[in-house]
Amino acid sequence: RMETDCNPMELPPNNTGFEEDSDYRDFEGTDVKDMRLEAEAVVNDVLFAVSNMFVSKTLPCAEDVAYINVETRERNRYCLELTEAGLRVVAYDFDQTDDRLQTPYHETVYSLLDSLSPAYREVFGNALLQRLEALKKDSQS
Repeated sequence: RMETDCNPMELPPNNTGFEEDSDYRDFEGTDVKDMRLEAEAVVNDVLFAVSNMFVSKTLPCAEDVAYINVETRERNRYCLELTEAGLRVVAYDFDQTDDRLQTPYHETVYSLLDSLSPAYREVFGNALLQRLEALKKDSQS
C-alpha cells in the first residue's frame, strides 16, 4: 500500500480519460475512491457549521484512509478518520490518533457532528430552515 504525504499541489491532474471511455469503465482501480478528495468534500460540506475543519497534512493518507481535524463551536478538538466504513473520532486533538479509542463509525459527517456538538446541530438546522424558506419563496413566485 502506497502512502502519500497528501500535498494536493503535488498530485498529478486526474485526466486519464478512463471515466469517459466506456471500454475502460470496469478497468481495475478506476472506481477506487481517493479518500483525500472525499475528505475535502466532507470539509467543504460542513465547514460553515464548525469553528475550524481541515484535512490533516501531518497524518498519512492513502486511497483507503484520510484524517480530518475539526474544532467544534464549543472549542472541542477532534481528529476524525475517514474510511469506506465511515467517519469516527480517533483522537481528542488535531493530528493525533489513539489506538485505545474504540469510537463508533458514523455513516455521515452530519451524524458524527450531530453527536459531538449541540452548536453544530443548531447552526446546521438553522441553515436548513433558511434554505427551505428560500425554496418556498421561489416556488411561490
